[in-house]
Amino acid sequence: MLTKRYRLRTTASALALLGIGSPVIAAPKNAPVAETSDKDVAAAKALVARMTIEEKLKLIVGDAEPAETYQGQAGYLAGVPRLNIPALRFADGPPGILTRVPSSAPTATMGLAATFSREDARLNGVIIGDEANRLGVDVALQPFVNIDRDITFARAYNTLGEDPLLTGAMGASLIRGVQSRGVMAQVKHYIGYDTNAGDVQIDMQTLHEIYLAPFDDAVKAGVSSIMCSYNKINGPYACGNRELLVDVLRGELGFRGYVTSDWGAIHDYDYMAKGLDMEMGGRPPLSSPFGALTFVYTDLNPPVVPPAPGPKEFAVFGDIMTRGMPEEPERAPFAGGTRDANKYRNLHDALKEGVVTPAMIDQAATRVLTQMFRFGYFDGTRARLVKTPSGVDIADTIRKTGEDAAVLLKNEGGILPLSPGKAGSIALIGPTARQVASIGISGERAVGLTSRQVGPYAALNKILPGADLQLAVGDDFTGVTIPADVLTRDGNQAGLTRLVRDTPDGVDRKIDFTGDKALPAGSNRVWGGVLTVPSAGRYILAVQTLGARGRLDIDGKRIASTSGVAGGLHGDIVQAGQDDALPTTDGLNNARGAVQLAAGSHKIRLSLLADTSGVPVQVRLNWATPEKQQADYAAAIAAARAAKTAVVFAWSRDRPTFQLPGGQDQFITDVAAANPNTIVVLNTSQPVAMPWADKVKGIVQMWWPGDEGGWATANVLAGKKNPAGRLPFTWAYKLEDYAANDPAHPERSGLNGKAVYSEGLDVGYRWFDRTNKAPLYPFGFGLSYTKFAYSRLSVSKSKAGGYDVSFQLKNVGAADGEEVPQVYLSAPSKPVSGAKFAVNALAGFDRVFLKAGQARLVTIHLDPRRTQYWSVAARKWIDAAAGRRVSVGGSSRDVQLGAVLG
Repeated sequence: MLTKRYRLRTTASALALLGIGSPVIAAPKNAPVAETSDKDVAAAKALVARMTIEEKLKLIVGDAEPAETYQGQAGYLAGVPRLNIPALRFADGPPGILTRVPSSAPTATMGLAATFSREDARLNGVIIGDEANRLGVDVALQPFVNIDRDITFARAYNTLGEDPLLTGAMGASLIRGVQSRGVMAQVKHYIGYDTNAGDVQIDMQTLHEIYLAPFDDAVKAGVSSIMCSYNKINGPYACGNRELLVDVLRGELGFRGYVTSDWGAIHDYDYMAKGLDMEMGGRPPLSSPFGALTFVYTDLNPPVVPPAPGPKEFAVFGDIMTRGMPEEPERAPFAGGTRDANKYRNLHDALKEGVVTPAMIDQAATRVLTQMFRFGYFDGTRARLVKTPSGVDIADTIRKTGEDAAVLLKNEGGILPLSPGKAGSIALIGPTARQVASIGISGERAVGLTSRQVGPYAALNKILPGADLQLAVGDDFTGVTIPADVLTRDGNQAGLTRLVRDTPDGVDRKIDFTGDKALPAGSNRVWGGVLTVPSAGRYILAVQTLGARGRLDIDGKRIASTSGVAGGLHGDIVQAGQDDALPTTDGLNNARGAVQLAAGSHKIRLSLLADTSGVPVQVRLNWATPEKQQADYAAAIAAARAAKTAVVFAWSRDRPTFQLPGGQDQFITDVAAANPNTIVVLNTSQPVAMPWADKVKGIVQMWWPGDEGGWATANVLAGKKNPAGRLPFTWAYKLEDYAANDPAHPERSGLNGKAVYSEGLDVGYRWFDRTNKAPLYPFGFGLSYTKFAYSRLSVSKSKAGGYDVSFQLKNVGAADGEEVPQVYLSAPSKPVSGAKFAVNALAGFDRVFLKAGQARLVTIHLDPRRTQYWSVAARKWIDAAAGRRVSVGGSSRDVQLGAVLG
């Protein structure tokens, strides 16, 4: 298995080888897609009976979509025109819908989790479904319901937090929203995909209560399909684990949809006999640079072992990946994975040997068709729904979610909210003060619409008219165009030589073909010559493009380049924001790199290759000299010193782990030294160390808030929105405090590629409870601009099963606001033989709005599963309610009320 930041979903076997708007309109309760019915199954079986085996495979093997209709989406099923079975498109998230066409970027998943709002999750599902319908996508590859168990895991940022109840509730609500728009949701990744290791061991009680639980919720929500993961789980690979796919998923959980492999997650020819239905990505486009490396397991032709990838292929793999930034640690070169030639057997062999039978192929095709019947592909229901507006405004939903996600971590002396009278002159500092940090990491998510993105500085100027606001970016990601006087050729003649089709075609004094100076669509160029730098130092250079990919080499070494290749996943179209934390200020994709240069002359080469978008080609070569970098830093400190209040905007794309990149810790420390009234706004998706926390007065976590995040941030800072987000994970003092990163247990983080989840049930806050460790901020934590009081707790058995926990909640502060009451359940007072329990576990939550002075009786229902445990011996759920303590409060460490179950 390959562990990397993004899956290279280009071929199957290649991976195996290697503005303030109006209030959000309440979403109409679109009739949810009906549950899978016996009628759907019967119709599917009847249709399968009319199909040839080749036609059946069209429903269970990913294929290349014809170039004239290809959307650049993750996967495609060709359908069967003879029988009027339509094709299906599968598109990545979360969040949003990723194709070759730019689309709206919702608040990132960890931010959505921080809302603790099932309704926000449902509304986000609705807008994701709307975007899928607009883009012609049938299957949205989300939600991502693996657990945020190890924050060093490269895709931990994509999760919904560390708690299975929160993850399951938010994921299920998002599924209901997506599928209410007639779009199939595909929950992922089943199962144990919570670590960088490729071989995972989890005991069965922990597996059921922590890692299976969100998938159980997804099944109960009627999810159409499930994606199995890359890793091994308790021995077999997840996509070929019969016990978990057949006995557990279909037997215990009652799943009736279809199971799709993750792209390249098939490792042998018999997976269909072990519970897998569909191979993705399957057959690559003819234009794919990896076509020769492809091996399709679900193929009727005799197998041909593909060649091993060489340096050229690895270089192309590297070109696909999003580039690192100068502020981040240097990334290791792409090295590839392992091969097992004995595994290159396919369906031709499986049928011949009887390992896979025609009945198994029929079953897999039936499961896919069953969902197509269920979702109305044959009776026109889906077509009509696509044309019916949902009534939900996408921009308003993203803005509201960003606001609801805001977590106020510190507010010393009531420094927030900002107001011109109280705050006086305000300096907004940092690149993400000027531009919104909408998406954080690009990859398997919508990259966003730059036309919608307004930065916090501009938004605050609108929200606080008359306020004295100053802007100082400190670290200028856009930079300035490299001037003509340092670019020469052929014995110090001015300008760079321009080549077209390897033929000299003129000279350009500088590279700035943007706006009305853009080149014609389809333009390919190479510029070469000499860059003469005036002084030695660390230079940041940027290739900024739209309509084309670019690559910059200095002295024969690649310094900056655009990710993506022709024939690669999601198409080759360059989207602004795919290669940096931010696009340029004028909306170009920004591919930056840093290099130490000695004073004097250096060979320079800039290559430009048009993408297939058909738009005019824009390209610019910018830089930030050492002197400019120092001047920007000094100007930011001076702006902080001159202001009454300084607001520093800090960002991270989770590299390095548990640390802000690019010297931001020192930068914040210097700002705080210059101004005692300093506030920090964080745009991160995971906890980071904050050595400056006691030096600043305010800290707000705004996550990666999506296209409308500038407005959301401004509304929270200005008090137009009272923050009520809560942490969906525990924020530790240091990385080693987490169970998965405890130095005493190296097996947990993946020793020699194998991770043993030896902490068992004690994931996240449960580990801190077990070990009596004090977190910096506990799970569920979040401050407010007002205060709430809890009283009058009562617990009663519910007629529907489980328990109802009721209490009075009162807003005792001066501002309207929302509280997120949380219910935790302790272990039984008496030990239970053969079972383990967390010290406390989240059992229920709600999000409640109260006007200042208002009181309300709140009831939170605890599902019967909350008092049950999975008995390994009995292989079933057993109730253990007696003697357990119910705690109610504002976080896992904030207990306001308590009672004991009888």
